[in-house]
Amino acid sequence: MPQSPKNIALRVIAMEASAISDLGLLIDDHFDKAIELLQNCRGRVVLSGIGKSSLIAQKIVATFNSTGTPSIFMHAADALHGDLGIVQDEDVVIILSKSGNSPEIKALIPLIKNFGNKLIAISGNNQSLLALQADVFLDTTVQQEACPNNLAPTTSTTAQLVMGDALAVCLMELRGFKDGDFAKFHPGALWGRNYTCAWPMFAPIMKSPQY
Repeated sequence: MPQSPKNIALRVIAMEASAISDLGLLIDDHFDKAIELLQNCRGRVVLSGIGKSSLIAQKIVATFNSTGTPSIFMHAADALHGDLGIVQDEDVVIILSKSGNSPEIKALIPLIKNFGNKLIAISGNNQSLLALQADVFLDTTVQQEACPNNLAPTTSTTAQLVMGDALAVCLMELRGFKDGDFAKFHPGALWGRNYTCAWPMFAPIMKSPQY
């Protein structure tokens, strides 16, 4: 007999919470090396992936940009058809992939390496081509997806998201990124009202009732 929706939800939440707890055990010196590369990056951080990993990459890009780390998204498939021009000499590239062996990812890796850019991998397979070819490997291995068929990316994408948040928050703290800095990148948000003196052109907008 199928479980109730409530019990299914509780099971999914418990599985993902457990996976995130286990993720803490995978943080090692590679994380420090990744932060060092990102701190010293004189270009942008280019994030790439395929499938659901590409959606997580886009969220990490948004978080990086809003917290002082200039970033841009490049879809792994589109990169093979012209978008590789996004990558500039001083950029650091982060590729997300659960398996690390998707055809598009395997085709993209040598191109990035030939460009000479530093490559950070976020993957759940430490024996994958991505993990072995990257300059830094961040392990996001999970024991099982929350999907009953252990197929749909659920737990694994949550782990990728949390790893991205860990990178972003670490960079924020190391750079001394304060609430005032945050408000500069969010002039239309509620907290931006406190900083209209620094951004006078937005003052009329933020005083509008819709904000």
